Amino acid sequence: MKHRLQASPEIVRAYRDLFVNRLAHTLQFRPPHPEAGRYYRPLRDGKPVPLSLDTIRRHLEGDLTFGLYAINPKTQRCRWVAIDADYDTALEDLLTLQWELRKDGVEAALERSRRGGHLWIFFAEPLLARDCRVYIYNLAVRLKVPVKRGGLADGIEIFPKQDTLGPNEFGNALRGPLGVHQAAQKRYWFYSADYTFADQMGYLARLKKITAAEMQSFVRGLEMPSEFQPPKIDPRPYRPPADGRNEFRILDHVKVRRRRGRDYWTQCPSCAQQGRDKCGDNLAISISKPTMYKCWAGCSAAMIRAALGFPIRRSATR
Repeated sequence: MKHRLQASPEIVRAYRDLFVNRLAHTLQFRPPHPEAGRYYRPLRDGKPVPLSLDTIRRHLEGDLTFGLYAINPKTQRCRWVAIDADYDTALEDLLTLQWELRKDGVEAALERSRRGGHLWIFFAEPLLARDCRVYIYNLAVRLKVPVKRGGLADGIEIFPKQDTLGPNEFGNALRGPLGVHQAAQKRYWFYSADYTFADQMGYLARLKKITAAEMQSFVRGLEMPSEFQPPKIDPRPYRPPADGRNEFRILDHVKVRRRRGRDYWTQCPSCAQQGRDKCGDNLAISISKPTMYKCWAGCSAAMIRAALGFPIRRSATR
């Protein structure tokens, strides 16, 4: 196999200690599967299969490719933040972020990807996901780096994508570095180091890791920028229209996957139509007012309604 490289037990353990924050993971379908490169969650008896040292070895040696989850729901903390960019000016924006992070004393590692790159930031100890996200989102806004959200197709994506997770939730996985992408059949390396496991892991080990005290100094006085905060939910209980008019009710058309906080979460019909949202957690629906819903991958209400076969009429009033 052209991608076959040997990963020593020391390299495998170093990889685990740097990248793995929880044992749940995803796997890419392999050729000749028609969905090669897409992810699924490996299950055994209905429960997630834990990530093992042998699985990490096989990932590095090219036998399989896994995706990693950032947040451990037991602690709401993560070992790293990764910034994914895959649009025309992706590398330019990632280099801008890398340069600005360096001014804070943060050494971020830039990894190649199929259509752009990933910028990885590592911590000396697991840090609260919320603080990590507040820091990076504010940095992106200050530098005018686009962040992918509703109405904006191109922009960076920040992992983790959630502040917190429930005990049976996973969040969004990102391809584990240094493996072989099963769709492209190509291995992507970190810049700034020779293309061997020893050199790559040695480079990553030497990077300065952010401490808890440093993160607290970075986010002191900061909140999540207003444009990225979840929509405010009317605390009053929902009551259907008194005049009995026929109102679109999204809960009549989707199956709720889970409840978290003040929202239901489920698969976005528009994302599903496009072959996305395999984990089924892009669409949030207000519990107290279910006429309020939002796709966190950016699909509009019109796109969601159209995917369900109930397009918004031009004459409809808001």
